[in-house]
Amino acid sequence: MTKPLRAAMARAWPIVPATLFAATLTLTPNEAWACACGCSVFDVGASTMFPGESDSGLSVWLRYSYMNQNQNWEGGSKAPASDNGDKEINTEFYTVGGQYQIDNNWTVMTELPIFDRQLTTTDDGTVAGPAGSVYTGHLTDLGDLQISGIYTGFADDLSTGITFGVKLPTGNFTGPKGPLGGLEFDRDSLPGTGSTDLMIGAYHFGTFTDSLPLGYFVQARYQFAVLTQDQYRPGNELDGAVGVSYDFGQAGPFDKIAPVFQLIGSYRDRDTGANADAPNSGYRRVLAAPGIEFRIGKVTAYADVELPIYQFTTAAENLAIEGTSGQLIASALYKVQLSYDF
Repeated sequence: MTKPLRAAMARAWPIVPATLFAATLTLTPNEAWACACGCSVFDVGASTMFPGESDSGLSVWLRYSYMNQNQNWEGGSKAPASDNGDKEINTEFYTVGGQYQIDNNWTVMTELPIFDRQLTTTDDGTVAGPAGSVYTGHLTDLGDLQISGIYTGFADDLSTGITFGVKLPTGNFTGPKGPLGGLEFDRDSLPGTGSTDLMIGAYHFGTFTDSLPLGYFVQARYQFAVLTQDQYRPGNELDGAVGVSYDFGQAGPFDKIAPVFQLIGSYRDRDTGANADAPNSGYRRVLAAPGIEFRIGKVTAYADVELPIYQFTTAAENLAIEGTSGQLIASALYKVQLSYDF
């Protein structure tokens, strides 16, 4: 693989073999809350999960992601908004990250998100008003810190790697209180899970022919909680991506222009614990994500839009007993990332 093509697919968090991801495309969901956040989907795909191109070994990046979850979804179809006490979750994510390539065998990476979230939901009479009224809560706070290592000693071009890491409970998992003293956010819609998670994964990239600058990549990551707090355990989650990239090379001020197309999939088990909404958590999803990457000198810019082509969310089987059913999903997800190689 040429260096420009490798850069077209590179930068941050590798993850579980392509074969595992391919198997899950027939099942696939993402993150699992009564609001079906799906935040981990931003940690896979082009511009993420690969060693960088920095001459010094050090790269840093800032990623902006956005989703507006305003559609109630039960099973494989849209459902009445009246079934779900949650009405809308509008979130902007600001993620800072960095990686350092120690040598051709080892790279270390870290990533920390900041959530800016608004939740519009139904009051139970303890937060801001009478039971059945609707209020909007807002918070801006840290999410959970991720630290990973990548082993890339399988090939000289670093085209294959395995990863392992830990997610630490640095994010807010208690939440702000409303005027009446009740919590504005449910446990499953807060920036932090309160859990310590382990992450394992793998990636591979290459070119289809030596003469054509058309490359491909596959990657996947499996994440599961090993320590939990406050009677809440997030569901185990598998995220992955498979994609292609074509490097047009230099044009005008750009050292590289490379359009990308990928399929991104996720599968998440139900959350568990007394503070979880187990009947309305857990799902599978596949998204089509066209994107493009530009490079000028040591600066790389990447952007994509991720559109669901298949999704299935777990919902309570008996609305009369559970009182609410469904998960809020977004019609599109957006990601922009700026990276700098020192």
